[in-house]
Amino acid sequence: MSTLAHTMMTSARSTDSGLVGPGELDHYPYAEAPGPDRVGAPAWEGADPELGRVGRRAAGSRGRGLHGQLVQQLGQMIVSGDLGADRPLVPEEIGQRFEVSRTVVRESLRVLEAKGLVSARPNVGTRVRPVSDWNLLDPDIIEWRAFGPQRDDQRRELSELRWTIEPLAARLAAGHGREDVQQRLSDMVEIMGHAMGQGDAITFSRADAEFHSLLIQIAGNRMLEHLSGIVSAALQVSGGPVTGCDRPNETTLAHHVRIVDALATGDGGAAESAMRQLLTVHPEVERVVPAPREH
Repeated sequence: MSTLAHTMMTSARSTDSGLVGPGELDHYPYAEAPGPDRVGAPAWEGADPELGRVGRRAAGSRGRGLHGQLVQQLGQMIVSGDLGADRPLVPEEIGQRFEVSRTVVRESLRVLEAKGLVSARPNVGTRVRPVSDWNLLDPDIIEWRAFGPQRDDQRRELSELRWTIEPLAARLAAGHGREDVQQRLSDMVEIMGHAMGQGDAITFSRADAEFHSLLIQIAGNRMLEHLSGIVSAALQVSGGPVTGCDRPNETTLAHHVRIVDALATGDGGAAESAMRQLLTVHPEVERVVPAPREH
């Protein structure tokens, strides 16, 4: 995917990047840049040349300016393996490579630390952490994995997770119906239908993401509600025909309508069944979840 397309998709999301306050930036003393013969120095050649001069790009990655763009670049490099586990990250080297201030570098490293990608320790500095320490449910990490070497694993894992979460959410939501939310769900289905008729894939996907997010939020389970951002991220980075939502058509739309109708009548079983039908993989794609049984 092109840098422009990636930036456009990224900016469309409203996920908080975890910016910390100015007084928190120096919580750990980052290591100063050692001499040129330092062992294990990061190789920056793999960085996107378009981002080589962060300051020359228009600010706006998640509305966070330079630090948001640097978070994106470093995050992608870590997730892709260009910056392997236990590699030291020296603020001065990063600042020189991307032509940003030391403050911007520190802000970015703090965000990456919150995501579990790096760790900062006194007298040790900042180092890349192993995959086992990453917050794999973070929407940014989901996105970076989905467009990196781990894209196939990410698609499979997201599909399995959605197939586990959303049918349950649909069943629970049937018992917590509210007229205003029911109307919003119906509105989303109407928008999806109109967008499909107009061939407007962007509007369709946005309405679809809103539909699934709303459904989880009204399930009455606060732990499930915290997973709504994961589902939204999954819908945006699916990258292929894994579920019915990836191929807008009359059948896909009909399943959404069935879900809304089941919620309106309080039929949790029907809502769950319709969601499973919607999330079933297509026969030409390797199965990652079992198809629902017909009763």
